[in-house]
Amino acid sequence: MFNGKIVIQTLLGLSALGVLIQANAKPVTSLTSNQPNKVLIVLTNHDRLGDKGKKTGFYLSEAAHPHALFAQAGYEVDFVSPTGANAPIDPSSLKLDDPINRQFVENPAVMAEVNDTLAPEEVNPAEYKAILFAGGHGTMWDFPNDRGLAKLTAAIYDRGGIVGAVCHGPAGLVNVRLANGSYLVAGKTVAAFTNEEEAAVGLTKTMPFLLESKLLERGAKHTEAPNFQAHVAVSDRLVTGQNPASATGVAQKMVELLQPNI
Repeated sequence: MFNGKIVIQTLLGLSALGVLIQANAKPVTSLTSNQPNKVLIVLTNHDRLGDKGKKTGFYLSEAAHPHALFAQAGYEVDFVSPTGANAPIDPSSLKLDDPINRQFVENPAVMAEVNDTLAPEEVNPAEYKAILFAGGHGTMWDFPNDRGLAKLTAAIYDRGGIVGAVCHGPAGLVNVRLANGSYLVAGKTVAAFTNEEEAAVGLTKTMPFLLESKLLERGAKHTEAPNFQAHVAVSDRLVTGQNPASATGVAQKMVELLQPNI
C-alpha cells in the first residue's frame, strides 16, 4: 500500500461559485488541537453502470477539486474505498481542460493512492478530522451497504468530526447510524443529486434506488437548486452538495468548519 502523503498548493477561484448555503452550521468543538491534520476522501470501486455495460466510477472533479482545496488548507489527504482496491474514474468526467483535474491525474503519487486505496478496516477514525464521499454513479452500488464505511463515518462524526458528500456521494450516508441509533441524516438539511437530475440524464430506471427519495425516507430534509446548478447544504457538521458544480463549495464549507477562524 502506497502511503505517500500529498500536499498540492493550488489557488482556487472560490468566489466565482454560485453556491447556496444552508447556514445552520456549528464549528467543531470536540476535536483536539494535537490531532493530525488529516482528511479522508471516499471513492467508489464500482465501474459498471447497472446492466448497460457502460463504464462508470467516481466523478473526477468531485475528488480532485476537494483534494486540492484540502491540501491548500494544510491537510493530508488519504483515499479509502469499500474494497481498498483501485478506484476507477468515470470516463465521462475526464475533463482535462480543467487544470485542477489535470494536476490530479498527472500527479503519480496521487494516482498511486487512487489505484491502491485504503480499505475501511485499515483506517483509524481517530486520525481523521473529516471524511468526504466523492460522487459518481458507481457509488450507488457499493457505498450504501458497506458496513465498514458506515462504521468509519459514524465514528468520525460521533467524535466531533466533519462529514461531507457531493452529488451521488450521499449514497454512502443513507445507512449510517450514529452511536445513539439514529440515522446520521435524520432531521438534517441535505443536498444530493436530485430525482429530477437523474431523469434529465436518463438513468432513473438504471439506478438501484433514487438518492433523493432514499434520503427523505431516512428523515432528511432535502433541498435543491435548479438542475445542475451549484447548491450546498450545511447542517450541524454534515456538509452535502447537489452535483459536480457543488464539489468545491462542499470542500470550502468543510474547511471553514474545521478552521472556524479563517
